[in-house]
Order: sequence, then C-alpha cells, then structure tokens
Amino acid sequence: MSEATVSTRPISQDRIRLRNRRNAADFRLRAYGIAAIGTAIGLLAILLFTLVIGGYSAFVQTHIRVDFPIAAENVDPANPAEGNWRAVVSDAMATLLPGSQSPAETRQIAQILTSNTQFFVRNAVLANPDVIGGTLTLDVPAADIFDQLNKGNISRDTPEANRRVSDQQIGWFDTLVEQGRISTPFNWGLFFNADSRFPEIAGLAGAITGSFYALLVCFVISFPVGIAAAIYLEEFAPKNRWTDIIEVNINNLAAVPSIVFGLLGLAVFLQIFGLPRSAPLVGGLVLALMTLPTIIIVTRNALKAVPPSIREAGYGMGASPQQVIWHHVLPLSLPGILTGTIIGLAQALGETAPLLLIGMNAFITSPPGGVMEASTALPTQIYIWADSPERGFVSRTSAGILVLLGFLLLMNAIAIFLRQRLERRW
Repeated sequence: MSEATVSTRPISQDRIRLRNRRNAADFRLRAYGIAAIGTAIGLLAILLFTLVIGGYSAFVQTHIRVDFPIAAENVDPANPAEGNWRAVVSDAMATLLPGSQSPAETRQIAQILTSNTQFFVRNAVLANPDVIGGTLTLDVPAADIFDQLNKGNISRDTPEANRRVSDQQIGWFDTLVEQGRISTPFNWGLFFNADSRFPEIAGLAGAITGSFYALLVCFVISFPVGIAAAIYLEEFAPKNRWTDIIEVNINNLAAVPSIVFGLLGLAVFLQIFGLPRSAPLVGGLVLALMTLPTIIIVTRNALKAVPPSIREAGYGMGASPQQVIWHHVLPLSLPGILTGTIIGLAQALGETAPLLLIGMNAFITSPPGGVMEASTALPTQIYIWADSPERGFVSRTSAGILVLLGFLLLMNAIAIFLRQRLERRW
C-alpha cells in the first residue's frame, strides 16, 4: 500500500475572497454592535449628566441662622398660637441688620427669609412655650431668590433693573455671610416636605406617599388577578377560538397607550362610580388595569418555562392538577413572575398621562392620610414643577427626576435580588 500523502493543492482565489468577505462581515457586525451599545451608553450618560448638573443644587438649601426675640408683648403666654409672629420676624431681622430702616426697607429685609418663617417660629414656640420671654434661635430657609444668589445662579454683574434682588438686599445678604449666619446643609426638606408655592420649602413627601398608596392598590389588585388569569389560560383553559381571541386582546392591551387607561378611569371610576378625584385609590385602579396585561403575559411565560417533566412527575405520584400547580409549577415559576411584576410596577410608577386625566396633579400641601384622600404622584409632581415659573423649581424638577430614577433603579434591583434568591432556593 502506498503511503498517505497530504494534499498540497493551493487554495483557490474564490475561497480566499469568500473567507475575507466573511471575516469582514463578522468584523462589521461586531463593530455595529459595539457602536450601538456605545451610543446607548453615551446618550444615557448625557441624560444623567444633564439631570445631575441641573438638579444637584436642589439637594442643598441655603439657611440663615436667626435669633428671634419672643417678647411677651408679641406672644401671649396664655395663648401663644395667636401671637403676632410677623412682628417677631421683623424684630429679629432688625436686630440682625441694625440701622435706620424705613417701612420699605423693613419689608425688603423680611424678603430675605422664606415667607413661611412666621409659621416655623410659631411651631417652634408651640413645641417649647418656655422660650416666651427669651430668644429662639432657628436655621430658617432663605427665600428662593437669595438661595439662587448664594448658589451662583444669579449674577451680581447683572444690572439691578434686570434682576429681582436689589443691590441693597445683596449688601444685607453679604453682611449675614460675614456674620457667619449663612449655611448650605443637605436639603432634607426635598424628601420630608410636601409641595408649596415657595421653591425653598417645596418637597416630594406628598408625591412619594401618593405614589406608594397608588402602587399598593395597583399591586393588591393586579398581582393576584393577573396570576389567577394566567394560570387558568395556561393550565386549564381549552384551546379554542375564544381563548385565542382572549390571548390576542391581552397582547393588544399590553401595547395600548397609557392615556387610554386614563380616559377609562375618568369615564368609569370617576363619572360612573363617583370615586373621589385625585385619590390614590383611583390612580391605583388605573395603574392596575394598565399593568394587568403585562403580569398575565409574564406569568404565562414563566409557567411555560417550567419543564413538562415536573408536571408529569407530580401526576405520576397521584397529585391533582391543583396540587401540581400550587406545590410544584407555581413555586418554580415564582422568580420570573416576581421579576415581571416588579418591572411592571416600576413602569407604572413612571406613568404620568393616566394620572393627569384623573386629577392627580392637584396642588396638595400635605401628604395623604389614606387611599381616599387627594394626592399627587412623583411623575405628576415633576410635571407641576416643570410648569412653574419660579427659578427654584427648575432645579427641583431635575432633582425630582433623579429621585424617580432612584426609585426605579431600586425596584429593578429588588427584582434582580428576588429572582436570584428564589432561583437558589428552588
């Protein structure tokens, strides 16, 4: 037998060109993918950078330390709630900035502090009546225009006629700076204060509470109903024309614009059932209708992902269909169900259009005490601030968006954590 020989026939030029074209196509495909990912990351970075630059100043607030003389002639110890608090504030500012002051100058000096200063002083005195006859020291938020001045958002070089703060008021403010009475601590009021007409004290507490109640109602309704509907359609419903129609409609509802659900809530929940306008209950019902198709689709996909051998093993052991689903199929599909549910709730948290139609954009100065009280939500509060003319609301709008993005990231992180935890368990 002859020895095996290795073919040394040269590779044809056609095969070389084909190989080069394939390599070039692979390189272009990878390049397109990297370019797409880079573009997406770049646009996201631009968005976040814009929001941070526009909203970081709202996370700090200019405060002025003021010594308020609580004289008995202005505040009656027997009835402190009816005190002359405006006079208390005027006397305190006159003491800080001594000198001959006309009534007009007195009003201009008082404008350095927020217009709600008298209520801060009143509440502090009512909480501690022993200060009557003495001096009460408080760090009071500066008025928005002086807060913007302190943050450098108002140029001192601008002609006096073109800015809302006068040169004399700037001089008084500089005097307070020299006295060491100006500070810029973290603005906790952004999270713990409700909405206000004054940017320096406006916060998101009412909106956060309203969003919590609305999402609670949404979860209580959509989660059990969605899971029950998905289990029936996937495990028990016969495969016929009617179930096909139901499945098509569910898929279509998942793609319906959210404003349509807002119109539905306006027509049904408010006009027919007469539920209170702007209530988190109505907002939660509307968000539940919007989230329900998503939960049904996600749950059905999670149930389909369970291997058929699990069902067959359960039936082989004599378990009933209900026992197989409840004890085997549902626990194994729970990670996917919870992940889809939380992502659906995160999407509902950012919805604005349906909440605007049911009136959750009202001016509410206190957090709601329940699901039946008027409230706003985080997206609608951002919408309200974006439409406000005061300069301080510009930064608060960006800050509100950052807070909303923070909640969305938190909910997605919880979804990932629950999925990994339940996958390890089962």
